[in-house]
Formats: sequence, structure tokens, C-alpha cells
Amino acid sequence: MGSVNMRTEVVRGGISFGTALAIAISWTANHSVLWAVIHGLLSWFYVIYYVLIKS
Repeated sequence: MGSVNMRTEVVRGGISFGTALAIAISWTANHSVLWAVIHGLLSWFYVIYYVLIKS
């Protein structure tokens, strides 16, 4: 049971970090709260898109 709880926390942490990273990248690129919220919802998809396409 301990490893299941730890895995859940790691996944939650990854989702939180991905969301924060997407919001930070979006804000830096667009300076728009609306886009930052949308990109935060897309989280890792936006981060990967930004790294592959925009950089």
C-alpha cells in the first residue's frame, strides 16, 4: 500500500509542476491571463508543444 500512495503523490506533483510550468511559459510568451489559464489546463501538452514548436 505504501508504494501506491507514494506513486499517487508523485503523479500529483508532476501534474502540479506541469501546470505551473505551462502557466509560466504562457505568461512569458503572451502576457495574457486567459491564455495562461488555458495553457495551465493543457499543462504538459502545452509544455511539450512549446519546446518542440516554439523554441
